[in-house]
Order: sequence, then structure tokens, then C-alpha cells
Amino acid sequence: MDVRQLERRLRALPDLHQECLHDILTTTRLRNPTKVSGSRRRDYLNMSALDARSDVLAILESWSDFVAEKLGAVAPARSVPQLARFLVRHLEWLTTQPPAADFAAEIEDLHGELQRAIDHEPSDPRSPLVECVMDGCTGTINATPQKTGNGEKSSISCSSGHKWEIREWLTLRHLMDRRRKRAA
Repeated sequence: MDVRQLERRLRALPDLHQECLHDILTTTRLRNPTKVSGSRRRDYLNMSALDARSDVLAILESWSDFVAEKLGAVAPARSVPQLARFLVRHLEWLTTQPPAADFAAEIEDLHGELQRAIDHEPSDPRSPLVECVMDGCTGTINATPQKTGNGEKSSISCSSGHKWEIREWLTLRHLMDRRRKRAA
């Protein structure tokens, strides 16, 4: 394990995490800037960016709790920059512990996941389908925002008819995470 590379990856996570925020709701680029009948720009929700942001926070928090418990320290606030700084500060100690290889692998995976989410350029503007968050619903959510009526607002919908405004999506993500944990 290269500790210097691990430190670089760990220090890069807050910036990549922040950059992912800008890529959550993206507009696909038209390849030909000349407007042609039938061509249009489509917005889509970058699910991989949402997942990556959620993963980085959860994993850094988990490792910070581990370090804090073992060293009798106080874990930092639940923010990626503070968690990453805390782990960098204790990196020398952490890399001598039995789970050091697991830590290094998870940081490497997070770094790669964030980079893939940022560099995501879908060839098909449709987002992946995910299971609906409503209790008892067997529908799937298509995260491609759809225009609703004359109001020009975008919404995300479930195949069974549930609809949410784009701004409500982060709340939906928490419900999806909770459902995933219950299933596990």
C-alpha cells in the first residue's frame, strides 16, 4: 500500500464530492449546435453522482468513527471535508491497523466512483430505473426529469403514477437508502 497515494486520494475526495454536486442535474450537450427540428436538450438526473456522494459520506463517517473509538478522540462533524481532514490527520496510525488494506481499498474505490460520476457522459439520455420508494409500490422510478403540464416544472415519476418535483429527489434518495438497509 502506497501511503502517499492513499493520502492524495483522501485529500482529493472533498473536491470530487463537491464537483459531483454540480453534476447531479445535468443537461446533455447537443452535438450539433444548430437547432434542427426535433432535436432538443434533455435534462437528466445523474444517479451515479448521487450514489457516489452518498457513499463517500457514509464510508468516511464509518472510518472516522472507527478511528475516534480506537483513539478515544472525538469524531468530526458529518461533512466530507472535515471527515477527510480527520482521517488524513490519523492516517499514519490507521495504516498500521489490521483493517488498513480495507481502508485503502475503500478510499481507492470512492475516488474512482466519484471520478466516474463526474466524467459520466451517457450515450442514452435516459437514466437508470430504480425501485419506487413508496411502501407497497412495485413500480420503478425513471430519474429522467419530465416536463409537467404548462408550468415548465420538471418532475420525476414512478411507473405506477407517483410523482415528485426535482427538488424532492434528495429526500427520495434518503428513503431509497433506508429501504436498501432494511432489505439487507
